[in-house]
Amino acid sequence: MSVTSPPLPPAVSVRRDRTRVLRTVAAAVIGLAMAVPLFWMVLVAFSPLADLHSQHLRWWPSAVTLDNFRRVFRLPVWTWTMNSTVITVLVVAITVSCNLLAGYAFAKMRFRGRNVLFLLMLSTMTVPVQVLMVPQFKLVSAMGLFGSFWAVILPASSTAFGVFLARQFMLGIPDEILEAARMDGAGRLRTFFTVVLPLCKPLVAVLSLLTFLSQWNDFAWPLTVLKDERLYTLSVGMQFVNGQYTADYGAIMALALLSILPMVVLFLCFQKYFVQGFARSGIK
Repeated sequence: MSVTSPPLPPAVSVRRDRTRVLRTVAAAVIGLAMAVPLFWMVLVAFSPLADLHSQHLRWWPSAVTLDNFRRVFRLPVWTWTMNSTVITVLVVAITVSCNLLAGYAFAKMRFRGRNVLFLLMLSTMTVPVQVLMVPQFKLVSAMGLFGSFWAVILPASSTAFGVFLARQFMLGIPDEILEAARMDGAGRLRTFFTVVLPLCKPLVAVLSLLTFLSQWNDFAWPLTVLKDERLYTLSVGMQFVNGQYTADYGAIMALALLSILPMVVLFLCFQKYFVQGFARSGIK
């Protein structure tokens, strides 16, 4: 026999409906505010130069044109895209692997000084990235990596936030499952790869997506350590779209539109795991 909950008082029901309406309206306003810059970028990317040089604001181009994209592809865009892809894929693979292993150690292994080391690692999140650029530059130069892809990849091989996120997620995995694996004779690494890792699909999706977004959009560090224009990433190559005295906004927006397409596709593919990963990590 099913048990039905008693009906809510009219005042509580009205208050709940008002709250739902206010949340919906707030979400719609915030979504619209975030969509306007994207709409403007698409608008400028397909607008002719005459519209861009006009003094009147246009919310729709007088004619849809691909001239801005044609000017962009006169540059080595495919080379920059391939460089960005290679660097980003390697950074994602190395960073996610390191973050998962470190998060597993902090969450499920007992060793002396674990909490102190974890807090010390978290404290590095308060250090601005600009402060670390000079020591990192000296380090990669001393290692003979200056001017190569590895000068971009290795400094991003792990992140404090990624380790923190992995630890918080793995704390929710019951210890009884790991104890059962150990009783069956599995070591720590085998337990990680056969038991823990299959349960961390949402976490892997979140870490991969966040790392991809961060590295794909990185500008300052690749510009600092890549001296050969043939090795430039897409974000660094975007500076060549600007003229010496004027800015070609149509070409800039066209290249920016092309650069965000991989991120949009990845987010749409992993949206479900992305939400689950943050929800199960306890981060609101």
